Amino acid sequence: MSQRVIKFPKRKQRGKSSTATGPRADLVREKIREAIHSGKFQPGERIRETEVAQWLNVSRTPVREALRRLESEGIVTFASWRGVVVAELDRQQIAELYAMRQILEGAAARLAAQHISATELDLLKRLQSQATNKSLTLEALAKLNRKFHEVICVSTHNRYLLQMLNRLRSALALLQGTTYSLKGRTETAASEHRAIVEAIEARNPDAAEAAARTHIEYAEQARFQMLFDLDEAE
Repeated sequence: MSQRVIKFPKRKQRGKSSTATGPRADLVREKIREAIHSGKFQPGERIRETEVAQWLNVSRTPVREALRRLESEGIVTFASWRGVVVAELDRQQIAELYAMRQILEGAAARLAAQHISATELDLLKRLQSQATNKSLTLEALAKLNRKFHEVICVSTHNRYLLQMLNRLRSALALLQGTTYSLKGRTETAASEHRAIVEAIEARNPDAAEAAARTHIEYAEQARFQMLFDLDEAE
């Protein structure tokens, strides 16, 4: 029995076509993760396979596979009476998430100070500098922030730490919005990033780890203020 090939609109096929669902499932998984982070899918909201398939113009097979992968990452859950729903994090889970961020991103900054290449360091410095542009939108700042942290992760040149950080980054998709929306957070985050870059450039592992841990600690405080102070005020 031949397998139906899904053709994406307005995309030219190159080379030999493939019927493998793996690459498509990876694409679908990233699109769903982005949709959760952006707020298209809210915590506790049901995700229907048919609607996602229609949205991304794919069959339900890669959608189903993508959702299984997201479940293994804790991004979605399966409820027998509702189907697939976006996971929800309580205060304790968010605290645990940031505790792991301090450990892993602190370790990443330490290793980056030891192993970063000249090209990676130059990119890191450029990203840090670009983020000081006051005309940037919150969305642009958030993207620069993610790229900044990604460069540090890659600069560790440690595949196992990178795998753990990627898993952690998946969970962060459940934290919608950006702490840059808080008054003064843009300036304080820029200062924290500068401290990390200076320590990495100085090849000082202890200072780099300490600066990264401090940055995540302040990021956690901003996140809790953003999420829960508003809830209590209401």
